Amino acid sequence: MKFKIKNLRFLAGKPVCMIHETTAKKLSLHIANRVSIMNKKGRKIISVVDTATGILKPDEIAISDEILEILALKNNDIVDVTIADRPDSIEFIKKKLKGETLSKQEITQIIYDIANNALTEVEVAFFISAVYVNEMNLSETKYLIEAMVNSGNHIKLKGKIVDKHCCGGIAGNRTTPIVVSICAEAGLIMPKTSSRAITSAAGTADVIETIAKVDFSIKEIKNIIKKTNACFVWGGALGLAPVDDKIIKIEKVANIDSTAQLLASILSKKISVGSKYILIDIPFGKSAKVTRIHAELLKQKFLRLGKEFNLKIAVVLTDGSEPIGNGIGPVLEIKDVIKVLKQKQGPKDLEDKSLLLAGKILELAGKSRPGEGLKLARSILYSGKAFKKFVQIIHAQKGKIKELKESDIFYNVVSEKNSRIKHLDNIFVNKLARHAGCPEDKLAGVYLHKKKNDSVKKGDVILTIYAVTKEKLEYAKKYYKENRKKMIEFY
Repeated sequence: MKFKIKNLRFLAGKPVCMIHETTAKKLSLHIANRVSIMNKKGRKIISVVDTATGILKPDEIAISDEILEILALKNNDIVDVTIADRPDSIEFIKKKLKGETLSKQEITQIIYDIANNALTEVEVAFFISAVYVNEMNLSETKYLIEAMVNSGNHIKLKGKIVDKHCCGGIAGNRTTPIVVSICAEAGLIMPKTSSRAITSAAGTADVIETIAKVDFSIKEIKNIIKKTNACFVWGGALGLAPVDDKIIKIEKVANIDSTAQLLASILSKKISVGSKYILIDIPFGKSAKVTRIHAELLKQKFLRLGKEFNLKIAVVLTDGSEPIGNGIGPVLEIKDVIKVLKQKQGPKDLEDKSLLLAGKILELAGKSRPGEGLKLARSILYSGKAFKKFVQIIHAQKGKIKELKESDIFYNVVSEKNSRIKHLDNIFVNKLARHAGCPEDKLAGVYLHKKKNDSVKKGDVILTIYAVTKEKLEYAKKYYKENRKKMIEFY
């Protein structure tokens, strides 16, 4: 059936169309059904259907901005709309729900249909649930990674291409800018595409954005890397393994994260940027995402998959029981990073972990002999060359190193007794920073004046909460007072 475009200018985060309720009944279409929309050049897209009355005529269709852009449509253009066939991948999802093993073709079809919006979010949620409950074997996980890589764009670069990934969950822990600067100065190519925060106070992209631009096209990224050997960019708009982003969005709502999807999410992005040498950091321990046993299991799976894809992968298990660094939140974290790079009394734990990771990458990529990577990393940092490289990358990303001040709206948490700190909980510290406005409010966050095993006297400031409005500060204070015994433990 032919429809005339009525541009209502709406973003849905996915392809969505609206047709008149009367027309929907005529076509036996119901809300959340699928249709194929084709422009005059024959290009098609699958869209989810919604219905409306009053704002549309029976021969009109309103489509989300996502469809307008992909099909290059404008107001009053004519499109051909047909009912989309039920995807075969639904049967494959049912198969996985029963605990059966999926073939390469079946997994490829599921990922293809997710990429092309042939599956609804509910159907994708069933797939995620099936993998979460019944897991995937190594072959299935390999097929999943291959399909996700093939679903998106690739970045092709020359040189020894390295990358790192932290499985996350640790408050602060902003090692990436330091590690990248050291490795790039050593001559390695490090196209660091990072995410924005999902559950933590800040992601690397949120932190770098306080002093530089992070949104670039693939062509622009190549130019930045050509000048500097590295970049710190947001990967969300690059179309690298884009199915992963769709799956993560639904996982976040469902609050589930399968091991197979975790492995596929990480490795598909690394493969898409051409990385051959990859360091995986798995923090474990009290208030970390995983236990030591789970970390060991993840390590073995990463190493086995590395062999399957001819990648050189090293995995380090690190102590993730406590926050790392002092600042938690975009501005507070970049200040820690710059202090370490400039060697101006930066947090020692952040420096030590960054050097450990950089040293491992230098050894993995053959820039130093086994056991000597830490020494080389330290010499690059202490010589000031890492900071110069960091400045070069920031300038290439249209930014500059500048003095950043904390918000003048803050609240000091003070010790009520003489004691010693036994534990600071990552989960609650991250949540406190988010209650204060992170990561959207760049000046918001938490600054830790005291860490594990530090002695405190009555009246000493343990941490400071920063916010950009008094309302958000009160919101964060309320959260702290309700959870302070879980957040900070004393001996």
